Amino acid sequence: MADALELDTLWEDFHRVVNMTSAELAAWLRVRDADDEAEPLPEEAGTPTGRHVLAILQKRRTDLTDADIRVMYRVVDTVDALADLENEPEPEATPEDTRRRHRLMTLGHDPLKP
Repeated sequence: MADALELDTLWEDFHRVVNMTSAELAAWLRVRDADDEAEPLPEEAGTPTGRHVLAILQKRRTDLTDADIRVMYRVVDTVDALADLENEPEPEATPEDTRRRHRLMTLGHDPLKP
């Protein structure tokens, strides 16, 4: 388990990069997995990491588990790495931009949100 200062920093970093609310993330995970014929059950929608991020958003800092902390570090690192790519100027949006945005949204980060 992380010490208190490290956990405080991680908590702040996680909530900095996860800019979607739990309701927005839950809706996105359901939409992402829906197809023309069915929509998944809310607790089964999205990737395992996306569902874990959603669970973390619904917790208090004192209730975090070691698994939560590992996911939080992975999410912060992934979003920070992909966000660096977003800052590169591009003349127009490409399918790759859309895939990157959707991957980030699955982690709770919508790059189009201020």
